[in-house]
Amino acid sequence: MDATIKSIRPSKPSDRQSESRPAELDPAEFLAAAVRADQPRPARAEAEAAVKTLLAYIGENTEREGLLDTPRRVVEAFDELYQGYHQCPAEVLDRTFGETAGYDDFVLVRDIEFTSQCEHHMMPFYGKAHIAYTPVERVVGLSKLARLTDIFARRLQTQEHLTAQIAAAIDEVLKPRGVAVLIEAEHTCMSVRGVAKHGASTFTSRFTGMFRDNPAEQARFLSLVRGLQR
Repeated sequence: MDATIKSIRPSKPSDRQSESRPAELDPAEFLAAAVRADQPRPARAEAEAAVKTLLAYIGENTEREGLLDTPRRVVEAFDELYQGYHQCPAEVLDRTFGETAGYDDFVLVRDIEFTSQCEHHMMPFYGKAHIAYTPVERVVGLSKLARLTDIFARRLQTQEHLTAQIAAAIDEVLKPRGVAVLIEAEHTCMSVRGVAKHGASTFTSRFTGMFRDNPAEQARFLSLVRGLQR
């Protein structure tokens, strides 16, 4: 079962401009690391103690052999899962290449696998990102789009916000003629708990520039993403 997220039609005529142009994000969200070097943070021992408290809360015996090192392991896993807070998206896109022989069509990287964590329940959601942009003279290394996706995915997220951040970062740093981002994912907060609908997929998209303004370019992007090359 697929669930496609669509924008809500505005209720007031004054809101129609915002319908045709996506709301802008604060550049601080996508151009710098989310955690500053001088930002106060709990000590590692405090984080491990918090994990131990949660284990006790669910009814576990925190002193049994199998759980003695669990607080340490969980904190180490957090360091890995949420490393995106300490990485700078703008730096990933900083190096570009000018030898393109006048290439003027869009560049598409399809099927970028990712895993992120839902900010509402701290449960994983995972899937694929499809990213295209139309360069102006210079292009970025293809692996950088995958790295950019991972930086934002390795933070607490909603799929909608993740989609918007990826598009905004590419748009702001590379200044292309347009950006297209489509993300498809399964959310374990929906498939494992709650309504428990395993296999339900959520799709989100964001278009800027020529992709936003030209329906034919949107259609061509979606066609290539789906493998229906013309």
